[in-house]
Amino acid sequence: MKIKLSVRQARYQEIQQALLEHGIEIDENADLVLSDAVHSIDSLLVKDVDTNERICLPVHEIVSIESFGHTVEVYTEDKVYQAKERLYKIESLLDPDKFLRISNSVVIAANQVKSISLTLSMKFILTLQNGKKVDVTRSYYYIFKEFFGI
Repeated sequence: MKIKLSVRQARYQEIQQALLEHGIEIDENADLVLSDAVHSIDSLLVKDVDTNERICLPVHEIVSIESFGHTVEVYTEDKVYQAKERLYKIESLLDPDKFLRISNSVVIAANQVKSISLTLSMKFILTLQNGKKVDVTRSYYYIFKEFFGI
């Protein structure tokens, strides 16, 4: 049997060892996923687009996550990575006090918002710490306002 682990980095080795002792193989491409009861994760497995290398990216380095069809890109201050999971799955693993969905295709790190501009059509335009501009769509307008206390 093969299982993908989606657990906090602090417990990864302990859980991996226990599973291996019971004959369960750890595989990032497995259909079954074992995750912590605590829903937020410390790192996210992503692919470096330049080197094709898999990297455990610390969550605190993430500025935003954006999906384009089946492609999910994870942005940091200076680099773009690709994630294998869908946006809704990644969002469910992140701490809801630190990450916020602002449209159907974008999740941002709340502490990475540099400036907020209001438009006339009930939308916000955010400038993130890495210079990227993203829109808070009308569907997420009130959720965004409540989250930031605007």
